[in-house]
Amino acid sequence: MKQVLSGCAYARGMTADGTSRRELASEEAVAFDAALPAEFHGWRLDQALAQLLATCADAPTVSRSELKRWILTGAVRVDGRLAQPKTKVVGGSCVHIHAQRRRQVDWQAAEQLDFPVVYADESVIVVDKPPGLVVHPGAGNPNGTLVNGLLARWPALARVPNAGLVHRLDKDTTGLMVAAANVESQLALVQDMAERRIERRYLAVAEGRLIAGQRVDMPIGRDPRNRLRQAVREDGRPAVTHVAIRARYAAHTLVEVRLETGRTHQARVHLAAIGHPLVGDRRYGARGIVPPAASAEQVGIVRDFNRQALHAYRLAFAHPKSRQPMAFESPLPADLRRLLAALRV
Repeated sequence: MKQVLSGCAYARGMTADGTSRRELASEEAVAFDAALPAEFHGWRLDQALAQLLATCADAPTVSRSELKRWILTGAVRVDGRLAQPKTKVVGGSCVHIHAQRRRQVDWQAAEQLDFPVVYADESVIVVDKPPGLVVHPGAGNPNGTLVNGLLARWPALARVPNAGLVHRLDKDTTGLMVAAANVESQLALVQDMAERRIERRYLAVAEGRLIAGQRVDMPIGRDPRNRLRQAVREDGRPAVTHVAIRARYAAHTLVEVRLETGRTHQARVHLAAIGHPLVGDRRYGARGIVPPAASAEQVGIVRDFNRQALHAYRLAFAHPKSRQPMAFESPLPADLRRLLAALRV
């Protein structure tokens, strides 16, 4: 089973039908392959697909109307053949979806925003993302994102798929990100990311005292009960996180996290799965633990920490043009320094 949802597939220029790269940059390619479970035997194709996509890890989110349109326009094949929405399916049949859909938001709008730029040349841009800044436009965040700010400073990024992005950080995660300044650099960085040649390390404050560092190897996929969350699940995508202890406190641990893979919310999901959710990460089970004998001020600082305590502090990669090694580090932001000070009782 595989699923791909990416605008980066169009980075190589003109398509076979002559559509320009810039036009296709506003579209998303959706590809999905799966075998229909035996219990779907005799179901209508549209009903079976809707159920399958709702329960599979990493399946695209698709409305019933959009799914029906894909079937009617030939974007869905069952055992290699076209079908109709009302076609009755057979358990075990192979379903393949290959569709295009328009982005629901504008990725081309430039907007003046304040964020630190650590390094920039004709090939790469490295920024230090502050808390609360959404990386790219999406549902609920049509503007005011890092992408809008990048386009304001580098208008040429409008000609690069996804405005040069090659990876992302959550809205409330701070720290270093690299973006490509042109299509050629993006292709090189995407390839390096896929082959795990880009080093990304985080500092995080976890609830509880970890006994020792560890390698967490647990597959991750969308939580079937809450599509805003990810979860450890057997049918998820492989995910490996390396956790090392930096400092222990009375009821918390400062850890260094190195991602071997790059799944959505990976560090947050894995630390929660081993019983140590990040401070402030209520989505993944943070309980608001406070140090014993903490003062009222310290309790307030810990319990009022209003984001996951996660900072992307180190980024290292080969320059996409010269292939010279580059490495950057970002100091802890003020709110995390204040949190750590409150944990020292």
